[in-house]
Amino acid sequence: MRHFLKETDLSVEEAAYVFELAAKLKAGRGSADAPKPLANQSWGLLFFKKSTRTRVSFQVGVHELGGNPVMLNAEDMQLARGETPEDTAKVLSRYLHGMVIRCHEHSLLETFVNEGSMPVVNALSDFLHPCQFYTDMFTLAERWSGGDAKQMGASLRGRKIVFIGDTACNMGNTFALGCVHLGMEVVLCGPAGYEPPAELYKQFEADGIAPNFTFTTDPEAAAKGADVLYTDVWVSMGMEDEKERRLREFRPYQVNEHLMSLAKKDAYFMHCLPAHIGEEVSEGVLKGPQSIIFDEAENRLHTQKAILAFLAQENAKLRA
Repeated sequence: MRHFLKETDLSVEEAAYVFELAAKLKAGRGSADAPKPLANQSWGLLFFKKSTRTRVSFQVGVHELGGNPVMLNAEDMQLARGETPEDTAKVLSRYLHGMVIRCHEHSLLETFVNEGSMPVVNALSDFLHPCQFYTDMFTLAERWSGGDAKQMGASLRGRKIVFIGDTACNMGNTFALGCVHLGMEVVLCGPAGYEPPAELYKQFEADGIAPNFTFTTDPEAAAKGADVLYTDVWVSMGMEDEKERRLREFRPYQVNEHLMSLAKKDAYFMHCLPAHIGEEVSEGVLKGPQSIIFDEAENRLHTQKAILAFLAQENAKLRA
């Protein structure tokens, strides 16, 4: 059975296919002949964290693919009272055709894969955020491919992506693993002490991929010649007690007009949102002409629909 827990769960060729499919689904959204690969299926959307874009895009996406989205708040389930993830996975597999899970521990996703009998999609864990990564790459490929859907995957290769800020977070891990996998140059830039974690290197080793990414503490050097500057919040959910310290440590890593001027003239600014203006990004950059943040947000829907449709297609082949 095929699942989508990490960026490398799709081959480079499959990623290109997903981008092409996302473009088709986006162009044909709402049409009478829009594909319904999840027809007569019910998919659980299990959330351990608050969400706007992830929750709404998956709920709408499952519906538009012909399926029934079943919203599950972890706090309202027996999980919150001590039922094990193993038992929960087994029970839900008797009811549902697939699971989309937004959680803390990445190991919970692996438990659902190992103990359940339905496809599982990682809607975010503390380790990786592959749906966001594929969305971001689709958003860039739309522009760099010149509108040719079949060239989207190829249009990414060799591009320089710079992730600035908390490089030890799930988004830093995601960009390191995903960009290297797709043949892109990736630079992680953050303060000393926020180097990529050992867990990330173990994942590279497990996937048989050399960790060909760069970590630097120099934001100006990192930004030079970049095709994309990307950042995320410095204080994530659950880190509120670290806010003052983090704001001090990350202040030199704000993506502002000066830093954007060091990137290529046609470089883009990206952020997975929500953003904290004046912290990780200046207002001028966030709302400026190089910012494509709302295209990113919209494309969560189309890219995730493509991922779900791909899994439905591949798993149907395996059952045949």
